Amino acid sequence: MTSLDPDASRFLSAFKMRKVLLPVIIGLGITGVLVWRYSDWDALNAVRWTWASTFWMLLAALSVVIRDYAYMVRIRHLTERHLTWWRSFVVIMLWEFSSALAPGIIGGGFLFAIFILSREGVEAGKSITIITFTSFLDGIFLAVMAPLVYFTIGREALFSGVQLEGSWLGSGLFVSFWTVYFIILGYKLFVAYALFVNPTFVKRALVGIFSAPVLRRWRRHMVTTGDQLITAARGLKKQPWSYWRPALIATFVSWTARYTIVNCILHAFHPDLSFATDLTIYGKQVVMGILVLLSPTPGGSGLAEFIFNDFLGMFITTGLAPALALLWRMMSYYPYIIMGTVLLPRWVRRNVLHASVPATN
Repeated sequence: MTSLDPDASRFLSAFKMRKVLLPVIIGLGITGVLVWRYSDWDALNAVRWTWASTFWMLLAALSVVIRDYAYMVRIRHLTERHLTWWRSFVVIMLWEFSSALAPGIIGGGFLFAIFILSREGVEAGKSITIITFTSFLDGIFLAVMAPLVYFTIGREALFSGVQLEGSWLGSGLFVSFWTVYFIILGYKLFVAYALFVNPTFVKRALVGIFSAPVLRRWRRHMVTTGDQLITAARGLKKQPWSYWRPALIATFVSWTARYTIVNCILHAFHPDLSFATDLTIYGKQVVMGILVLLSPTPGGSGLAEFIFNDFLGMFITTGLAPALALLWRMMSYYPYIIMGTVLLPRWVRRNVLHASVPATN
């Protein structure tokens, strides 16, 4: 029997079948409730599929492809083409799979991504550098886009139309959004200081803070986090601008494609949407993307469908929102669970169980 190291055992335990099924059950369960309560079957029967509908759904599918391709370009560039295109695809699919099974509030699949990349033959220190840097780049997108859409589109357009007035998704939506945003911004500035200014000080501060009796149980984790930041900082200091620019561009392309999926789906059923409405829908998705980070459920399951139905319902024919929310998640979330389930067993055999055999592909 093959003996697994602790990291491999922890990785495999995270992908037990019950953990894979949990977000699916939560997401489909919430969708089922929304369909039961808010769907209008007459409106569903009145939908007429046209060539324009096919065109926009193909564009939605293309947005999914562009999203993943940009991530592949980024990871391949940052590994200095250590990964082939196929291995880049596998890494991104497994990364998205692990993110789909982990709550965004705890960083999604960050630690799993480091493990996946290191088992693809990328040196451990470089894996930490790459994944920390990509996480930082993703944070830059949100840090830039949130205030940009707010001051471009305006508060009234971004936060209007919510049906649940009086709830935190209604009157408290504005406060919730900016609270999460500034938490993200503060964290990313903290990471930036650690990566580019003084990682040793940050490690000592983390270890000191978590040495307090009430926090001591997480002290060892903070030591590991500090070591990772120091390793990443050393790896990034020597890199020229040519290393940063393609990764930054790929990040913005990928996230833009991610948020245009909904625009394309809505156009398929409402071809008369104006450009101004498109911008508002895009801006609302930036808000939604930040709010979903509050969810303690894997991949934001449940909350994502709930917010879609309530937040974008003003742009959708009454009674169609739950069905379109399901269609959105079928294109942007569940495929990664399916791909991960298909790819993971073979990847484990190749990179975990037979890790001593050098990869040739």
